[in-house]
Amino acid sequence: MIIERLKFIFNQFEHSSEFLSYEVLASGHINDTYLIRTTQKPYFVLQRVNHSVFKDVPGLITNKVNVSKHLQKKLAYLPESELKRRVLSFVKIKKGESYYFEHDGNYWNMMVFIADSTTFETVKNEEIAYEGGKLFGYFLNLTSDFDAAKLTEVIPKFHDMSFRFSQFEDALKVATAGRLKQGKKYIAQVGSLREEMHILQRLKESGEIKLRVTHNDTKISNALFDLNNKGLCVIDTDTVMPGIVHYDFGDAIRTICNTAAEDEKNLELVNFNQVYYKAYVKGFLEEMKSALSPIEIKHLPLGAKTMIFIMAIRFLTDFLNGDIYYKIDYPEHNLDRAKNQFKLIESLSEKFE
Repeated sequence: MIIERLKFIFNQFEHSSEFLSYEVLASGHINDTYLIRTTQKPYFVLQRVNHSVFKDVPGLITNKVNVSKHLQKKLAYLPESELKRRVLSFVKIKKGESYYFEHDGNYWNMMVFIADSTTFETVKNEEIAYEGGKLFGYFLNLTSDFDAAKLTEVIPKFHDMSFRFSQFEDALKVATAGRLKQGKKYIAQVGSLREEMHILQRLKESGEIKLRVTHNDTKISNALFDLNNKGLCVIDTDTVMPGIVHYDFGDAIRTICNTAAEDEKNLELVNFNQVYYKAYVKGFLEEMKSALSPIEIKHLPLGAKTMIFIMAIRFLTDFLNGDIYYKIDYPEHNLDRAKNQFKLIESLSEKFE
């Protein structure tokens, strides 16, 4: 039974609580995450990390534990109760490791649950966009003096543009005539954007843009808010690894500023929300500007365009490959997702200046 298994795993960790019940937490699509209720507070979040997606789970868990320790040191002036609400607190197992390893190959880690908090799946107003910008900017600012070279690259080449183009070109070779015809317009758009979409990578590789700690999944649902809708804590740090600030900035903008769902078929509904963009940028720069170079600030808008494009080319590549990566609900689902992102690029470009 799942409850007996969870109870056993929970009791491998160092705590003085008694297991009462559990609840599946729906947030996230890769790992299995459970809220563990105990006879006394605090409660805990127990997580099985998907070792099929993440090949170096010990490295992943070490990344997020070490980043949390860094944040705790930077915020050590806060009262302990407040500190535990601002930074994820990881619990060790009784043998001292940061994770529990099951004989079947599964890895588990555990955090203290942050009570009286909430998340948002989508942004509904400027206030949430602004607070999200402040929170992610605050996270990046506090980690700007952490040596990114000490982090494991948990998903190699995740935002590597040359790699994504190589995957796309391989997909063109194996795509059926029908899929090539359906995607013809968007295949041409990929070609027309090739040079612009390599600008940030070249600046990164030349060292003109600093390599730093990046979250790499800055959708708004990974920002924890208090009950007054103020930013509280950045969560889901599984993909923390070396990167450039434009990855996190751009991915947040991509998810916050689309006026429609990612797979909306009616492209007239897909537009770039400039109001939310300005609100996010305001909050982000209030926290992060002092840690950014002029060249980083100059290229922030290009970061948004680049991260939208990366998703566009990934969806299109999967469509050409016969839908082998992303789950689909109907045959043209990935193509519709790609069209959606290309329309968002078009809308952003109109307002780019």
